[in-house]
Amino acid sequence: MSLQESLNRFQRQQEKCQTTLIRITTRAAPPKVVQSHKSTPASNSSAPLKVTASVKFSNDTERLQHINAIRKSPVGAQLKRVIDLLYETRQTLTPEEINEACYVDINSNKALFDSLKNNTKVHYDGKRFSYKSKYDLKGKDQLLSLIRKYPEGLQVVEVKDSYPSVMEDLQALKAAGQIWLLSNMDSQEHIVYPNDPKVMIKVDDDLKQHFREIELPRDMVDIEKDLQKNGMKPATNTAKRRVMALFHGITSKPKPKKKREITKRTKLTNAHLPELFQS
Repeated sequence: MSLQESLNRFQRQQEKCQTTLIRITTRAAPPKVVQSHKSTPASNSSAPLKVTASVKFSNDTERLQHINAIRKSPVGAQLKRVIDLLYETRQTLTPEEINEACYVDINSNKALFDSLKNNTKVHYDGKRFSYKSKYDLKGKDQLLSLIRKYPEGLQVVEVKDSYPSVMEDLQALKAAGQIWLLSNMDSQEHIVYPNDPKVMIKVDDDLKQHFREIELPRDMVDIEKDLQKNGMKPATNTAKRRVMALFHGITSKPKPKKKREITKRTKLTNAHLPELFQS
């Protein structure tokens, strides 16, 4: 019997039981009245019992519909659901535990079982499944040691799933000045570099040549605009400095060169031309 048929049968049984219970309640006799010392009117003692609320059954219909929708979803959607569970829990789980946690029945779906077992992000030891990252890191110290092994840069995407707080640790290492965290403006990918002056970084000749061919603007204002356009804050503000200079009437004048006087201590390099040094 399929899950949908079981669901329909369960719903019909609920409706039947609800109808039967309502009939029993409406036909029930009134409860016995306890005799007291004071006499009560006969009309009050013979009043029929009113049903104030209907009886409610526990309803699993929505949960069963949710389970049925998950198990009828594509293999890729179920696979992502299981991988997300393994990533969030970081535990080794049996197929039964996975089914109980996210309602994905691995044992009854061979295609899903094979896809999960062969996935690069999943480790399977023959009985249990667990999440597998590219680098098995446990904390900030191991993360820093790994970054120092890549002086030419390490992509953040390769380490961001190593453990849950890896992104927070990267920001902490950046704030402490132990790493450089840069982003590629074109691909929006982040690359992390070790901030160690002892590390020798090899630069390709093509990159050196490209750097030398870059022509910088002649005006400092244009240089500051280019820096701001690329998300960097200039250390100077030439435009503001020029406005202040005009406001206060300050003009930049070249410093006059002082005439060098010849003394006895002056070293003459052209002693064979004494006419040059006659005052």
